[in-house]
Amino acid sequence: MDEITSVFVTESREQLAALEAALLELENQPGDDDTLNAIFRSAHTIKGGAGVIECGYIVAFTHVVENVLDKLRNAEITLNSDLIALLLACSDHIGHLLSVLETGAAGPADDLATDGEALLARLQRDWLSGEKAVSRSGPPASVPPPVQSSGGGAVETDCWHISLRFGPDVLRNGMDPLSFLRYLGSIGRIERLETLTDTMPTAELMDPESCYLGFEISFSSNADKAAIERVFDFVRDECTLQILPPHSRLSDYIALINTLPEDAMRLGEILVKVGALTQSELDEGLQLQSQSEPAAGDEDEATAQADEPKLQIGEILVEQKVVQPELVDAAVTKQKQVTEKKAAESRLIRIQADKLDRLIDLVGELVIAGASVSLLAGKSGMGELVEAASLSSRLVEGIRDSALQLRMVQIGETFNRFNRVVRDTSREMGKDIELAISGGETELDKSMVEKIGDPLMHLVRNAMDHGLEQPTVREANGKPARGRLELNAFHDSGSIVIEVVDDGAGLNRDRILAKAIERGLVQAGQTLSDTEIYNLIFEPGFSTAEKVTNISGRGVGMDVVRRNIQGLRGSVDVSSTPGQGSRFAIRLPLTLAIIDGFLVGVGDAAYVIPLDSVVECIELSADASERDYVNLRGEVLPLVRLRQLFAMAGEAPPRQNVVVVQYAGTKSGIVVDQLLGEFQTVIKPLGSIFRNIKGIGGSTILGSGEVALILDVQALVQRCANSEEQRAHGAPPTRTLPAPART
Repeated sequence: MDEITSVFVTESREQLAALEAALLELENQPGDDDTLNAIFRSAHTIKGGAGVIECGYIVAFTHVVENVLDKLRNAEITLNSDLIALLLACSDHIGHLLSVLETGAAGPADDLATDGEALLARLQRDWLSGEKAVSRSGPPASVPPPVQSSGGGAVETDCWHISLRFGPDVLRNGMDPLSFLRYLGSIGRIERLETLTDTMPTAELMDPESCYLGFEISFSSNADKAAIERVFDFVRDECTLQILPPHSRLSDYIALINTLPEDAMRLGEILVKVGALTQSELDEGLQLQSQSEPAAGDEDEATAQADEPKLQIGEILVEQKVVQPELVDAAVTKQKQVTEKKAAESRLIRIQADKLDRLIDLVGELVIAGASVSLLAGKSGMGELVEAASLSSRLVEGIRDSALQLRMVQIGETFNRFNRVVRDTSREMGKDIELAISGGETELDKSMVEKIGDPLMHLVRNAMDHGLEQPTVREANGKPARGRLELNAFHDSGSIVIEVVDDGAGLNRDRILAKAIERGLVQAGQTLSDTEIYNLIFEPGFSTAEKVTNISGRGVGMDVVRRNIQGLRGSVDVSSTPGQGSRFAIRLPLTLAIIDGFLVGVGDAAYVIPLDSVVECIELSADASERDYVNLRGEVLPLVRLRQLFAMAGEAPPRQNVVVVQYAGTKSGIVVDQLLGEFQTVIKPLGSIFRNIKGIGGSTILGSGEVALILDVQALVQRCANSEEQRAHGAPPTRTLPAPART
């Protein structure tokens, strides 16, 4: 696709997301005019953009949707759930049409076209009251019946008059002025058009990328002024647009001439040429203007009045009791918000994701090279070189943080997609479910957001199907008929936690255990904690559903959830209270690219512990050399000895250290030989041959060129917790892991 089509598709998908969210909001608040207007603007923006790039099948379909929205906005039809469902289906269809445009096809395939015609037929039959539906080839240009003159000093013309001056940067921004004129013809008929090139310089001074065009247009249509203005929405900030309705007064045309940059006599002749004025009307208007030109003092007074601050005008209206003070304050506040929003939008720039990925890769290599420079500078013993290397390291760290911040996005956009999922699924199941979203402003890496969507979808659908009960069952148990589903996100100890919480029946511990025994996952009579039993639902093919539905029950969802989350170096925890609900907590690292690490040594090997999980470092006392725990200020701290865990050869040094780490509120100690300090860590994924090694989350390259393994703190902390539970129940200790291969 060319660049302008690509931009149109991207922006249209954003408009569709906004339209869908507004439809769901309107369903809950039917009388909100602002939301309804936002829906209409989204649909019209998509239609206008499609008209600019001459995509007829999108224009045609969206035009009919816009007609229904216009009737809804004018209170000609009444909003109900059927109309909301139909408009949501139309939104989905527009998304499919955008996908067709992305492929470069000339039009939708037959099956998609048939779906679109069915939707148009429903809109026509149920909501347009006999109006002729528009064909896929595009909306016909309609010519309105002549409007009778109203007299009273008005100019005798039945046409709108449009004065249009394109800005110099229109062509640079990928916009074709003629496309807007062609699209204008879709809502009426251009009767006469005069092109102005007065601002065009001589050939040697002309910039081929600049636009010097202006137009005076006589336009017949039954559209209103707002509809005509919306044709030029895409270039409103880059053009000068003035519109006079049919039968405007002569003084309005004279005022128009005075505001335009061209010579008054030349403009007058053009207005006569396009039929806006007759020659006698023009002469009369210019004569009246010359007789009514203000004196110098009057002009100064008018200028002073025009420059009077709007806030002062508001105060005068309050004093005269024309409006209430709170209305003025509300208007000023809203204007400030609009101004701030426009300013924020003007600072946005779109960057392709692969360019950001390339930048992150280069920053990672820069971090590795910087570590090598710092190491060589330290070995040289030259103070000035060490200082310069230290400064470079700080700058590289700043570049790293800024580059990673570019790829951070709010998770709220992902959460908002579930409004539609919950609405449709709850109606399909006959349940009344409310979705509550919090923490949407929490940020994490864009690559993480893209990969967390499917696991969240499984958890949300599972909660609606298995967790939340039917309204009659809830009422019988003393609960509100409407079930509640919550999506929440927050930062915790260098990780992001995403919660899916429902107030349903909770997990059935006994049923899960019985199913696990039936499938041979656990032995009959084996003692398991609630957490271990609940985690059995993540086993492949495990399901306690009594019947299979089109939503869940086949046992193929929850194992995918755990596998995908573990692939992101995360974990998922389950807690449940019978009769009160369940909570699934997904814990993920903030980024998969570069982290701050803490470098430690065991024998000849080096390991990196994510710095966000490090609490403190202590020396291992001699009397604790044989125990798997220490007393940390009255708290029992279980230990993980890396030398034993990886079966490393050699004797431990007489002095060892403990790095206290924390994950999900649980602390453990990692016993190491040496503490080597903080280290900027570029995460390199391990090969598939190492994917089953527990306790290792990746690798990195040191400044010396050697490879260091990154410890998986989550797995190590959970190993300590499991060992404590096994010891409490008299089970044998966890086996030793094989030593990782040195690279």
